[in-house]
Amino acid sequence: MHTVVVGTADVTASDVLAVARDDARVDLSAEAVAALAAAREIVDALAAKPDPVYGVSTGFGALATRHISPELRAQLQRNIVRSHAAGMGPRVEREVVRALMFLRLKTLCSGRTGVRPEVAQAMADVLNAGITPVVHEYGSLGCSGDLAPLSHCALTLMGEGEAEGPDGVVRPAGELLAAHGIRPVVLREKEGLALLNGTDGMLGMLVLALADLDLLYKSADVTAALSMEALLGTDKVLAPELHAIRPHPGQAASAANMLAVLDGSGLTGHHQDDAPRVQDAYSVRCAPQVAGAGRDTLAHARLVAERELAAAVDNPVVLPDGRVESNGNFHGAPVAYVLDFLAIAVADLASIAERRTDRLLDKNRSHGLPPFLADDAGVDSGLMIAQYTQAALVGELKRLAVPASADSIPSSAMQEDHVSMGWSAARKLRTAVDNLTRVVAVELYAAARAVELREGLTPAPATREVLKALREAGVGGPGPDRYLAPDLAAAETFVRDGRLVAAVERVTGPLR
Repeated sequence: MHTVVVGTADVTASDVLAVARDDARVDLSAEAVAALAAAREIVDALAAKPDPVYGVSTGFGALATRHISPELRAQLQRNIVRSHAAGMGPRVEREVVRALMFLRLKTLCSGRTGVRPEVAQAMADVLNAGITPVVHEYGSLGCSGDLAPLSHCALTLMGEGEAEGPDGVVRPAGELLAAHGIRPVVLREKEGLALLNGTDGMLGMLVLALADLDLLYKSADVTAALSMEALLGTDKVLAPELHAIRPHPGQAASAANMLAVLDGSGLTGHHQDDAPRVQDAYSVRCAPQVAGAGRDTLAHARLVAERELAAAVDNPVVLPDGRVESNGNFHGAPVAYVLDFLAIAVADLASIAERRTDRLLDKNRSHGLPPFLADDAGVDSGLMIAQYTQAALVGELKRLAVPASADSIPSSAMQEDHVSMGWSAARKLRTAVDNLTRVVAVELYAAARAVELREGLTPAPATREVLKALREAGVGGPGPDRYLAPDLAAAETFVRDGRLVAAVERVTGPLR
């Protein structure tokens, strides 16, 4: 099994994916253990002083004005976890919970939070045991950290609440800890607060989305190329010299991908045949410009994620010179903005893909293809309602593109009077990514059928490889009407698990 070693810095997106999706083992480096111990000495020294220190010897949020006596501080830390574990709604996906736990562990190991080494080790033990705390959809405003989600995770460390075992069964957390030989953590000063005061949930979902969208943007380049081919369009608009004079790197990459897919096609360049046209429609001709802008948005979001992965988010934070200072680094605005930005790019990519699908199905614009790609139009409806489904998905994506980060609802008696809504931005982006996968799958399904209906013309070698792999995956080709949902589901899986891109790359080599 792959092992991720957590030090005081340098956790990567690949590490997050390995732990969240592949159940990689997590170990603490000796450097991290030493940093944890050194920071804890500072917190213990402050706890012994009579002066109040936020998070160590005071209440929290709007209750920070109360100085807490030493005999009540352990109860204070337990209480903040119990009271903040107030999420509601459906359970959050296992990979998201593992990502946010791992990212919180990363910050603990930075030596900036003041928790004891055994607290960090307990979190690593829970991850390694395959125990997943039950975290709910609602409860985070994306400021002061993803409080409720992280609190449900901290509750599991205490042996309280519910969690899912490696067998997928939800049981009391205490039972699961005992079954795996993990002792519940008894929290001390600062530790309850440190476990729940970070942007780890929204960051984890950003990292997961970036990985998914990297594959989806390549997939969308492939389906755009197949649609151009099926519509007998011209690939001259993909020439590198045209994209060099508008030097957006994402645009150049998308055009290069499409050109690679279409290399050797016998279908492109027939736009002057039976129904001559000087230019292809925008949805075909401008595919690299739209997908490329989305790719550049991904690059910006990746930069933000890398910065956040390098951060140690907590309040208060233990500084290298020994000071323990309050700060506002837990505010989720940097992450929330790019999560919303990605949702906008996703909606537009889906929108242009749907327009190409509609063009493939319209006999007045498809340049010789049968209505709705039907076998016997009138008797057969063909892919008419597949496009309806795609249009419904695009409509939902447009609604999901409304920014969550433009909203703010004051909380904690106006102490937390401006919040990021970053968790909400991340949750809707996950839905958007799923729906984009389905939109791309419908375009693939339609374009593949349309290419096969172009009798007498030979598609590109990469296209032929896609058609072969698609049919081997159980996705049916042209013919009379049949129960369509299973075909569309199989096409969705074919896109989601990377087989579409893999089929192309067997011919073209790696796409950009």
